[in-house]
Amino acid sequence: MVHTQEKCLILEQVKSIVETSLQFLMGTKESGGNIKNLQWHKVVDDNSDLLTRSIHKLVHTLEDQSSSIGIMSGLSENIRKLISTLDTTMLTNQGHFVDYQTCMVEILRQMARTTQEILTQTNHTDNIRHLANQLTREYNELINATYGAIGTATTNDLATRIKTVVADLGLTCVELIEKLGSYQQNNYDQNFKSDIEILSQKVIEKISYVLAALQASARGTQACINAASTVSGIIADLDTTILFATAGTLNSEFDGETFADHREAILKTAKALVEDTKTLVAGAASSQEQLASAAQAAVRTITKLAEVVKMGAASLGADDGEAQVMLINSVKDVALALNNLINVTKTASGKQIDDPEMLKLKESAKVMVTNVTALLRTVKSVEDEAQRGTNALEATIESIAQELRLFNNGHIPPNQTTPEELIRVTKQITIATAKAVAAGQSCRQEDIIAAANLGRKSASDLLFTCKSSAYTTDDKALQQRTLDSGKSCIKHYKELLETIHILIQKPSNETKQKLLNYSRMIAQSTQELVQCAKQLKGADFIDPDDPTYIAENELFNAAQSIESAAKKLSSLKPRRKPKEIDDNLNFDEQILEAAKSIMNAAGALISAATSAQKEIASKVKTRTNPFLPKNVFSVSTINKGTSPAQLSSKSGSEEDGQWSQGLISAARYVASACHVLCDAANGLVQGYGTEEKLISSAKQVSSNTAALLVACKVKADFMSQSQARLQTAGNAVKRAADALVRSAQHAVEMQREDKYFEVSMRVVPGIAQEIKCKEVILTKERELDEARNRLKAIRLAKYGHTEQDSNEST
Repeated sequence: MVHTQEKCLILEQVKSIVETSLQFLMGTKESGGNIKNLQWHKVVDDNSDLLTRSIHKLVHTLEDQSSSIGIMSGLSENIRKLISTLDTTMLTNQGHFVDYQTCMVEILRQMARTTQEILTQTNHTDNIRHLANQLTREYNELINATYGAIGTATTNDLATRIKTVVADLGLTCVELIEKLGSYQQNNYDQNFKSDIEILSQKVIEKISYVLAALQASARGTQACINAASTVSGIIADLDTTILFATAGTLNSEFDGETFADHREAILKTAKALVEDTKTLVAGAASSQEQLASAAQAAVRTITKLAEVVKMGAASLGADDGEAQVMLINSVKDVALALNNLINVTKTASGKQIDDPEMLKLKESAKVMVTNVTALLRTVKSVEDEAQRGTNALEATIESIAQELRLFNNGHIPPNQTTPEELIRVTKQITIATAKAVAAGQSCRQEDIIAAANLGRKSASDLLFTCKSSAYTTDDKALQQRTLDSGKSCIKHYKELLETIHILIQKPSNETKQKLLNYSRMIAQSTQELVQCAKQLKGADFIDPDDPTYIAENELFNAAQSIESAAKKLSSLKPRRKPKEIDDNLNFDEQILEAAKSIMNAAGALISAATSAQKEIASKVKTRTNPFLPKNVFSVSTINKGTSPAQLSSKSGSEEDGQWSQGLISAARYVASACHVLCDAANGLVQGYGTEEKLISSAKQVSSNTAALLVACKVKADFMSQSQARLQTAGNAVKRAADALVRSAQHAVEMQREDKYFEVSMRVVPGIAQEIKCKEVILTKERELDEARNRLKAIRLAKYGHTEQDSNEST
């Protein structure tokens, strides 16, 4: 290792591992044989996880730094060893060739992206080291997938060809990595750089050979893989279009365009997609050529269908946003069904008619036809306001039923979400439930379509988040309880929508009563989900609505805002001036340096305030931990009377909310004042600003800083270190602001000293000069009074004081 920083990093990580190991051993000693010592059990679990993460981090650091000194031979040797295992290792009777083919295609695409990134990062040696390690790890994953592909290949020729092209790719990667090592030692040699470009292109060429080998043997399944990727992009584009429609900004590019201009094109394309779907399903039992042709035709048709539906939705106009969302949701359902059908067709290709995968293929085809039928029904009635809401409700019910089937498929999601996100989506389904109940009571079509559109998204988000959050824990009981609660919630919501559908057809008081019953069931399910989320997070759970948590986030936002203002300020340069007599006085540079000092001090202030806020939040979290014992008062006790202690505990959250709002406002004011100061300094330096505005801005920063200090001290421990740092940072801001004010005032005084007045000694011109001076004085006095009145109005609007209170404070 050459660099001191790299050595220090290794030593710090080793030190961290040793310290964590010591804590781990002490915890094991204290808790050994004592099942009741839960405090030390938690210490053991926490230090075990921390030790594992620290070791993994050290391993990655050593991998990165082993190549940082130009020694890429270790990476090259690893790839050579992997290549040698191709002749001795294969996985037989484990999975299907299609699964390994899909995995290899994804890895090869990632390798191509990494190689392209190497070409753009040749001037950054640190990035090259990281990319070389990444390329090696990706090739390792490719080799593991290749073992299965070789073992499940349909012919020996196919297995041999895959083995050959993967080995050639590995040898080319070895050449590239070794050349990168040589380039690190001589990064000024342009010959090495050109060699790296040639080898990178060669790696990409070898990747295409591997893809061709996979495609030659199974052209149909490869076409399905490419088609599924394309359809996923179409779905993402439709989601973006829904956002525009929801925001009311989806408009047609042509004036006078109506939906009737696109209706026939949509119907014709949708019917063509049904025919392509039949061909695709038949292709699963046909040759690879027929399957590839069917997949490509289906992709072309869904692409065209998505485009004509988007144009049709735009022709409805932004004023009819709910109808636009309903229409785009319909074609999105078709795209989702097609994506699932393509994936199932890829897996079922070549299977026997009685294979379970063929049964899945039939079910997927039925869902596809159902969704296309729903799209046709929506297109025919989108302009009929009397049936629009009913059709939207039916489409939403079918969509939620399909989401529930996917939820129950038993597949573990690749990504995980936080318990806080789970709580957020429960609030969305609560809002959707309230809107659905209101729509059921009114039975108005516009209310029903709005409730259906909102419910579709809320149900989909809750199921996805619930499943991805449940698998974050190893507790099987908690995991199953979370899944069951989410499934129960959406099942009740679906039944609520079905009840509304019945209510539209046959209104009755008995049916309306069912709406309230289902809403109570949904509320109970969401409460169970919230409890599951708290247990998933454990003692570290943070309520997204906690005022202290909100205040901490706002402080971080204020810090980022001040950082952006500081970056903007650092890019400013003093304006060029003609050479003056006094070369020592460079006012622009003084202003910029003083403003930069204020920005740095303000940034330190917000950081100190964030630290103080974390300290307060930790105390509040300890006080309000849901797993700690707390007093619970019965309804009868509350009705009989409430003690002062109970009143204080009841109003504690309100006080926290009021205090947090004050802290948030103070932080925002500091950030806003810093931006105004930055603009004032820029204006003065560029020549169109005034010193007075700069002085006022600096004083405002100082004033807002004082308010932030007061807000932070309200609930803090005045003896804590964070409060000391906060006070120090506040004093630094005040000193920097005072320095800027003195510099600006000095400049104003210098300008005043430079002004000379020529007084005329003649009678008439002298009287004219005096009248003109009095006119200027009266004008300035009037402007001063107007400015004071504006300031008073601003303060009255901001703080809500009476005029008498305002005058007394003034």
